[in-house]
Amino acid sequence: MKKYGFGKMLRDARLQRGFSLRQFAEMLDVSSTYLSQVERGNFAPLTASKAARAAKLLGDDADYWVGLAGRIPEDLEPIIRRHPTTMPDLIRLAGQLPDEEITEALFELRDRLNASRTLVEA
Repeated sequence: MKKYGFGKMLRDARLQRGFSLRQFAEMLDVSSTYLSQVERGNFAPLTASKAARAAKLLGDDADYWVGLAGRIPEDLEPIIRRHPTTMPDLIRLAGQLPDEEITEALFELRDRLNASRTLVEA
């Protein structure tokens, strides 16, 4: 298991925002012993829901922390199950693009979705 990944970043973010280990563990509804082990890299990173909760408490982006934990955001799981071959293909293709092109493609998809919603509403 990676010693200085998710756990160290979580600890640094927690301390930067002034949360004690006990206080943060209580807000996450986990034991302080467990959270300490996660932060030290001795236990696996938090679950997707706990990582999202931690992000909210830290005032950060949930998708960032869920991804950092190596988890899939809970709202994406049903989409992936509905499209078990096309979603992985889409992600693999996106992984081959430069970051700017991924962002551009995302904006194009959003524009297309908004346009189709406008047509339906008209």
